[in-house]
Amino acid sequence: MPNIKSAKKRVKVAATKTARNKAYKSSLRTSIKKALISISSPASDREKQVRLALKHIDKAASKGILHKNTAARKKSALALKLNSTLA
Repeated sequence: MPNIKSAKKRVKVAATKTARNKAYKSSLRTSIKKALISISSPASDREKQVRLALKHIDKAASKGILHKNTAARKKSALALKLNSTLA
């Protein structure tokens, strides 16, 4: 446990940011799963779900929650799966 005032504050700030990042990452995973489910099912809103997931991925990369190459890889995989079902 830190004794210095600034170190105590850093512990609080780190906990807050960790919780925020964890929540955002969880919602990101959920949106990706929804997109994958909609791709595999004969739903009409496939493209909408994938577009929403791509938006979440881009936002996570811009906030630093995902590395930019990880985001690009996830986006590419989603696009490939969507295109393979449409073709």
